[in-house]
Amino acid sequence: MRAAVFDRYGPPEVLQVVDLPAPAPRPDQVRVRVRSAGVQPFDTYVRQGLPGFSAQAFPQQLGQEFSGVVDQVGGAVTGWVDGDEVLGWAHMTSHAEYVLTGANALVPKPRDVTWDEAGALSSSGQTACTALRALHVGSGQTVLIHAAAGGVGTIAVQLARAWGARVIGTASATNHAYLAGLGAIPVAYGPGLTDRVRAVAPGGVDAALDAAGGQALRDSLGLVQDRSRIATLVDHDQADRLGVRGVRARLCAEQLDELTALHRAGVLRILIRESFPLERIADAHRAIETRHGRGKIVLRIANQGQGKHA
Repeated sequence: MRAAVFDRYGPPEVLQVVDLPAPAPRPDQVRVRVRSAGVQPFDTYVRQGLPGFSAQAFPQQLGQEFSGVVDQVGGAVTGWVDGDEVLGWAHMTSHAEYVLTGANALVPKPRDVTWDEAGALSSSGQTACTALRALHVGSGQTVLIHAAAGGVGTIAVQLARAWGARVIGTASATNHAYLAGLGAIPVAYGPGLTDRVRAVAPGGVDAALDAAGGQALRDSLGLVQDRSRIATLVDHDQADRLGVRGVRARLCAEQLDELTALHRAGVLRILIRESFPLERIADAHRAIETRHGRGKIVLRIANQGQGKHA
């Protein structure tokens, strides 16, 4: 199978697509032929070897989320058969033509969800859901979301709104209309951020979710009184120093089913910023590292006309 790997830390140029043996499932595993796979900032952090994001072993694969078609089922697995269309997650192996995962790390792909949308939902959607629940975001509250136009931020805005919260989202000016369309109050990031947030939230901010790191996380300290209600997805070292939460996704099929149900109900939409073939994974990483786009970057790994519901 073709798979994206890197054999040393560095810029996007260290990424390459190589031929690897196609994996065979253990009795408790399912093999999926991947159609589309989301690319996350997490993948770029691992490629760079940033603190807390090291490779497991070189050559290292990447990718946390995917959509595709079941093509082999381990002997102890029930509930899945060859040909089932699914979405799910698998740590550090999803950017490949085939991926192995547990039977409980998959859910059915709804017919009205595209392969790209399905491939972009598992990790980003569950990261947003985990973080908002850790912050106890709910009806009548005001939540500040940094990098609100990104892949996780886009979903977090919509979930918080669906749960009855008022949302303030930081983003570049080019993404303000987009955030307003999602139901958020857009605010420009950069110097003076705290004053701009206070101007639109004179009653205060109950919780803050950071997907940008750096100064954005530090600014949150002056806006949220309770540090246990400040969380970062990306700046875990600083979180420890500041006494705020560093959040990683809690992954479970029930939560992913909930997200797909919200999509079917029209409450949650998944914006695909751009899709790249697997061979252009370095370009996908460059696109993420501009840090100014909206929505998700995905890799199209197999012919998306295949499958029962193409």
